[in-house]
Amino acid sequence: MKVALIHDWLTGMRGGEKVLEVLCEIFPDADLYTIIHIPGSVSAIIEKRNIKTSFIQRLPGAKKRYRSFLPLFPMAIEGFNLSGYDLVISSSHCVAKGVIPPPRAAHIAYIHTPMRYVWDKYYDYFGPGRSEGLKGRAISLFSHYLRMWDVTSSVRVDHFISNSAHVAKRVEKFYRRESSVIYPPVDCGRFKIKSETPGDYYLVVSAFAPYKRIDTAINAFNQLGLNLKVIGTGQDEKKLKKMAAANIEFLGWKSDAELAGYYADCRALIFTGEEDFGIVPLEAAATGRAVIAFARGGALETVIPIGEEGREPTGVFFYEQTPESLMGAIKAFEDNIDSFKADAIRKHALAFDRPVFKEKLREHIFSKYQELNPAASRGKFSKC
Repeated sequence: MKVALIHDWLTGMRGGEKVLEVLCEIFPDADLYTIIHIPGSVSAIIEKRNIKTSFIQRLPGAKKRYRSFLPLFPMAIEGFNLSGYDLVISSSHCVAKGVIPPPRAAHIAYIHTPMRYVWDKYYDYFGPGRSEGLKGRAISLFSHYLRMWDVTSSVRVDHFISNSAHVAKRVEKFYRRESSVIYPPVDCGRFKIKSETPGDYYLVVSAFAPYKRIDTAINAFNQLGLNLKVIGTGQDEKKLKKMAAANIEFLGWKSDAELAGYYADCRALIFTGEEDFGIVPLEAAATGRAVIAFARGGALETVIPIGEEGREPTGVFFYEQTPESLMGAIKAFEDNIDSFKADAIRKHALAFDRPVFKEKLREHIFSKYQELNPAASRGKFSKC
């Protein structure tokens, strides 16, 4: 069986690339197609694939400003010749699911999110103050076109897998399609419980994108005066640093080993954004640390709040993206800190561990491929 893997772009190791890495292990002989690839930016498992890029790879400045070519992405992803493949698996948060599969091939799409830039996060990226004048009008025009393309291209997918129930609802809303839910992998083996006793600082781990709402945490801790460490970088970095008081420390990005140490030593993780799933809260949980999270999106599926009958709590929710709401949740956490047990929190995280994900994904793809191709032989799938 000939397999093609499709991924939006290869420019760094984030949640989507962790899923792709597992797909590369399940299908070690598969070819990998992507819009653009920056060599050395992803793991060795991915780099070893036969990677085929689009015409955007050769455009001037594309490696640094590839997102500027967003209106060309549909043309780029449709330009791949997938003749001869039996199974096409796309890993998509932008346009990868819009690839054109051969008529007889099965196309299974793992959806990290429908294209957030043109759907529910459009105003966070391109709203007032972010895109004005001619640029703003051009973005509005192309976004309309991208929405139409995104919906029409969804019919090329035979089966959707969503990375959370939250994303599955959006797939149903925008594409009118049902999807299975398989949570993405958390590499729990990288993290360990260092101490039952929480540390003396709170922690934020995030890219500084507008929708992440790191400003909510900055404003809350400015008022509280408690220690906050912030790991990450991004487009709002200057703005956030200018807002922050002396009790807030910005650390930039950290290596995997350093990050594990910061998780293990923190008092609790602060998670202020509405995420499609959100691996960061589970990474913190794998070190036994509680999460104070905004009660929207994937956090509702990964954080167990105080008071849920029959289950050990792993965190506290706040219900509005305001400093006041977050401060109330921090107080609730401090008032109930003895309720959070490091061993129980880590046990919860292990349900999302990488080997669990790999086995679920392999079996699900196998089952759906058999369903879509009844004549296919079981021997065509090897267990990794």
